[in-house]
Amino acid sequence: MSAAMAGAIGGLAGAALTGHRGRRAALTGAAAGAIGLGVAEAVARSRQRPGEIPALWQRIAMSGAMSAPLGWTAGRLGAGPLPVGTAAGMIAGALGVRPQKVALGPVVGAAVGGAYAGRRRNTGTRRTGAAAASGAAAAVTAVVAFRVLSALLFRDAQVSLVAERVKDLPFVVPLEAQSRYVGTSYVRELAKVMGGAYTPDTPDVGIVASLDELAGPDFDPAGVDPRVREFYEHTSRFTLDIVPEWRLWVRPGYLLYRTFLARPLGQANVPMNQRDVQRGMRSRIDTIIPDQSDVVTVRGWIRSFADTDEPIYVGIYTTYRHGDRGYVSVGFPLPQASFTATLVPQARPGGGLVLTSQSDLDQPGHYLTYIDADTRELTTLAVHGFAERLDVYVQDGELRAEHAFSVFSIPFLVLRYRMIRKPGH
Repeated sequence: MSAAMAGAIGGLAGAALTGHRGRRAALTGAAAGAIGLGVAEAVARSRQRPGEIPALWQRIAMSGAMSAPLGWTAGRLGAGPLPVGTAAGMIAGALGVRPQKVALGPVVGAAVGGAYAGRRRNTGTRRTGAAAASGAAAAVTAVVAFRVLSALLFRDAQVSLVAERVKDLPFVVPLEAQSRYVGTSYVRELAKVMGGAYTPDTPDVGIVASLDELAGPDFDPAGVDPRVREFYEHTSRFTLDIVPEWRLWVRPGYLLYRTFLARPLGQANVPMNQRDVQRGMRSRIDTIIPDQSDVVTVRGWIRSFADTDEPIYVGIYTTYRHGDRGYVSVGFPLPQASFTATLVPQARPGGGLVLTSQSDLDQPGHYLTYIDADTRELTTLAVHGFAERLDVYVQDGELRAEHAFSVFSIPFLVLRYRMIRKPGH
């Protein structure tokens, strides 16, 4: 973020906090906020070292300033400091992702909002302008207090800057969405940009070309059950049944995420309940083969609800080798960005295969990448604490999979799959 942008945010915050005292006070507050936050941003950027994200103190100041206009608006509409503070803390906690932060946010917000509400009762102030300023102050204080307390309680970083404006990272799939909606037509739209032969619902193709590409110290492809190998190398031969098992504590947050982000985005829209499961799932792989080549370079595994083709997942599956082992990287396109899960293979007893992000190696993990539209340069954050493990195995003669997700070692979702061979295969 530039110092000018930070100054603009600071100006809005200053005006929101002081506007109830009159026009001159509002102008003074806006000027002070703009200068203060703009200078702070410039100082933070000047001290920022390569491979680092901006200083924590500046990120806290920025988040507090951004909450001021929202609190002012809520107060202007009649919300008191208690609900404003609670809501601000709840949002800040939800953005923290860690379950402990999700729980802590509204508690801190309610405490701050309650203090402002008591102060407002004691002063007897009821004017609209004062109510708006009180809402702004409650929101700012709640967010700043929560973030300071979180920094003291949770010292391990949730994100870290891996690289800034680089051309290539082996563990990142650098394919972004060309619009604000990803959707089931993503690979077709990508082919228009990349060129090459686009084939929808490609027959007899897998999410990987060969499991042999994943050989390494912890995984010998020769020991894999032929049915597991067939699923990976010929995924389109199978239909999938899915049963999601959500932990109760994550359901409210996921409902908000799904309503306001996943569905409008057309990406990462996981079934939530039995009603969703009954809609059925359609699974297909769209591919792109470059001109003057017969090798598939893009494998887009698209899973959608069978009744409406509403997207569930749109993932680009790739493999690569680093050192003496192979990895699977799955890129989930986002507008001007990509979220990549890089997984290391491990043998599972009985001929199964495990792909996991949990490892002491330097490649596996989850990475959020901004892709510059003009230069194609990548700026990548590592998302710590988020982990997943995919087990594919044969049980009682049936091909099954368990896809487990956790955040800071706390499980929140398991997707259980049953893979059924299509007729004629």
